[in-house]
Amino acid sequence: MAVRSSILGIDGPEPLALGLRDAQYIADESLATAAYLALALGKPLLLEGAPGVGKTEAAKAIASVLGRELVRLQCYEGIDAAAAMYEWNFPRQMLAIRQAGDEHINLYADDYLIARPILLALQAPRQRVLLIDEIDRADHEFEAFLLEFLSDFTVSIPERGTIRAGEPPVVILTSNRTRELHEALRRRCVYHWIDYPAPELEAEIVMMRASTVAQDTARKVVAAVGGLRAEPLAKPPGVAETVEWAQAATLLNSQGAPWPRAFARAIGVALKDQDDLEFMAPRLDALLQEAVA
Repeated sequence: MAVRSSILGIDGPEPLALGLRDAQYIADESLATAAYLALALGKPLLLEGAPGVGKTEAAKAIASVLGRELVRLQCYEGIDAAAAMYEWNFPRQMLAIRQAGDEHINLYADDYLIARPILLALQAPRQRVLLIDEIDRADHEFEAFLLEFLSDFTVSIPERGTIRAGEPPVVILTSNRTRELHEALRRRCVYHWIDYPAPELEAEIVMMRASTVAQDTARKVVAAVGGLRAEPLAKPPGVAETVEWAQAATLLNSQGAPWPRAFARAIGVALKDQDDLEFMAPRLDALLQEAVA
């Protein structure tokens, strides 16, 4: 295994963490270390955690630090290799046949090839970062296909042959852990679990992402979100909802809504499930009073 001690001037977890902060993503030491090792070892990075903790945002920030385009493959139930790798532009091939008449044409030239995220990453590994988002939503057959790709970073096109990357592309996988991933997939990756940030860190994230929010408001909204996450909700608010709730409540407060009424009126920004809203309705006022106290 070829180890790269420096990637685009990033020679350790600390410089990477600083670069991520410049990209408006605050990474703790463990995340920065896992990301740096994945880059240095040329291995995929697997980020697991609850929805909304910042896994996809981490991938976007890493791509920004590297100065590369982020190519996102959003997984879903029933996704197949064609959606992930490539497809042939059949209508264009048929049109070319009609226009060519008796002339010979190559129907498998680049003009007829539609590159999907995996092929795009292989074609330009130094210019792109491949994000395989929510791999746990795909089925086991697609996961088995990924095992082969992540082993040697190649794509086999029967009409064209095998396409191999000149160097391992930067690949980041995310999982909400709605199901267990195959052990073989985990072994191919550098693994990191992302949890909800500590209150102090989440308040700092709010201040970084929402410049209109006062520091005291950031602390209050983080306290309120912490209370919501302690409840048995179907969809607890993620970090993005924390930021948006702080912004929405600040806007309402500037228009005359007092605290904590501003938080209560903007609750639809934090909770986005009807059952959760009904469950919290009788206890929301007490939770907000405690948060702003």
